[in-house]
Amino acid sequence: MDEHGGWQRTAAGAGLLAPDGSIAATIFAEMSALAARTGALNLGQGFPDEDGPEEVLEAAREAISNGENQYPPGRGIPDLRLAIAEHQKRFYGLTLDPDTDVLVTAGATEGLAAAILALVEPGDEVLTFEPFYDAYGGLIALAGAEHRTVQLRWPTFQPDHDELRRAVSDSTRIILVNNPHNPTGAVLDRATLELIVELAHRHDAIIVTDEVYEHLIYGATHIPVASLPGAWERTVTLSSGGKTFNTTGWKVGWATGPAALVTAVTTVKQYLTYVNGAPFQPAMATGLRLPDSFFRETAAKMQAKRDILADGLRAAGFPLSLPSASYFIVADASALGVEDAAEFCRRLPSLVGVVGIPITAFVHADRHPDYRSLVRFAFCKKESVLQEAATRLAALGRD
Repeated sequence: MDEHGGWQRTAAGAGLLAPDGSIAATIFAEMSALAARTGALNLGQGFPDEDGPEEVLEAAREAISNGENQYPPGRGIPDLRLAIAEHQKRFYGLTLDPDTDVLVTAGATEGLAAAILALVEPGDEVLTFEPFYDAYGGLIALAGAEHRTVQLRWPTFQPDHDELRRAVSDSTRIILVNNPHNPTGAVLDRATLELIVELAHRHDAIIVTDEVYEHLIYGATHIPVASLPGAWERTVTLSSGGKTFNTTGWKVGWATGPAALVTAVTTVKQYLTYVNGAPFQPAMATGLRLPDSFFRETAAKMQAKRDILADGLRAAGFPLSLPSASYFIVADASALGVEDAAEFCRRLPSLVGVVGIPITAFVHADRHPDYRSLVRFAFCKKESVLQEAATRLAALGRD
């Protein structure tokens, strides 16, 4: 196919190609390259710089040594599917059949891709909150669907219920819920989640919910959408172990839900990666069975890291939206005279040796003015790194 063939038009329409036909660079790649070039502390991308629990790492080593290095079953190894079902029962009271209601995926992002491609027809509408995790927009476009959004506004990043009601219609095929939320760290309250279920019933929509930060939550309680009355039969829940166990590079995630929906997702997943991470699957099962104290301590440690970075940002003069969950904290740079967060993030490494990401990277172009001065910083780093970042950022307040 020539350079103007259908594949290129599809990729360009999804925003994946630059005008010259090259791969469009993301702001994350740009900022990470800038951090490497300048030696700045990279608080842009959300990946930890510490390994996960030794029991989980050792389980992976043991699986490799025992020869578990070939294709696992397409839906995932039975013990991991069982561990996922046990986890959902233990923490949320949900009863799953591990043989029909659970699918192991190559991270939550593959589960998201498979769900959207399986459940959406061209021309359908998919509703997300905005700002949104950047993969959402690209995947919705690749499915040929229309991307509708409801804004989450500074500083609470909670949706307006009337706006949410207006946004859902009979054309809405999927309501995509990211809770806890990336990039803002917000946690949706029960009333909002119940409204989503109500609207899904009213308009016969499917709920796809991304809950990868379910165990990194501070001063709040995680409520899975699937646990609400009337939600289970129309909800696909996505999560992964990467965030909880500091194993983002393993890419082991899962989709859970009623058998019919999980089977539909599986039909697409089998043509994406087919299977993934054979020796990491038994390790993830080990992680999911760790005692409750591990999950409490993990959240407490991350909350302490959040507070270190928050103190540095406040000292620099940034107003904050203190997150209730996730790896991320959002700061408003307008108090420092900043009008363009993207331009500010490009200068920040030379100013103080720290990298952040503009929130405008997570919104549609026509929404940029509403978020123009907001910057996301990741705090999933060693405390020593965060202390140094806080010191560096505080220097902005002394200029």
